[in-house]
Amino acid sequence: MNQTAKSVKISITGDLGSGKSTVCRYLKENFGLKVYSIGQIQRSLAEKYSMDICAFNRYMETHPEIDEEIDTELAKIGQRDEAMVLDSRMAWHFVPDSFKVFLSVDSNEAAKRIMLDERGGVETYASLEDAKLRLIERKRSENLRYMTKYGVDCSNPFNYDMIIDSTDISPEQVADTIIAKLASLDGKQEG
Repeated sequence: MNQTAKSVKISITGDLGSGKSTVCRYLKENFGLKVYSIGQIQRSLAEKYSMDICAFNRYMETHPEIDEEIDTELAKIGQRDEAMVLDSRMAWHFVPDSFKVFLSVDSNEAAKRIMLDERGGVETYASLEDAKLRLIERKRSENLRYMTKYGVDCSNPFNYDMIIDSTDISPEQVADTIIAKLASLDGKQEG
């Protein structure tokens, strides 16, 4: 990748359970990018409010000040002059100069991943079916908030520079695909 380390900004959004956080961690460890995770911020806030993540998302539907606080911070982070990857459903919108990546995943695979991942007491599931249903509910809640508040549809593929189906590939392969695409784009700009 020929871009200067200070200039690269990658926003990663996608389906719940698509591996966003794991891909971000790989990009940090192997390419030196600073990671900012909005999901971690939301889980911390859910814990602070003594709610599970689905209840907290419903709460946020009627308390826009929480989204505003998170989104303002996200926009500030995006203005920093540092190499970064943003793990956020809305970073593509609030950091428009980022390379925008969407990760998709099969819903069964997403539920399996979420069940195996330790996300703290605010995000637990009784069964694989419970996980699938609650992921669908959470996605619906988030999409409703974003459409109502910002008039944007996170599932619209035209919002992204790259879409990757992570169902059958490793997080390392996803990250390497992103870096290879950035390098090819950088090569075209220089040529």
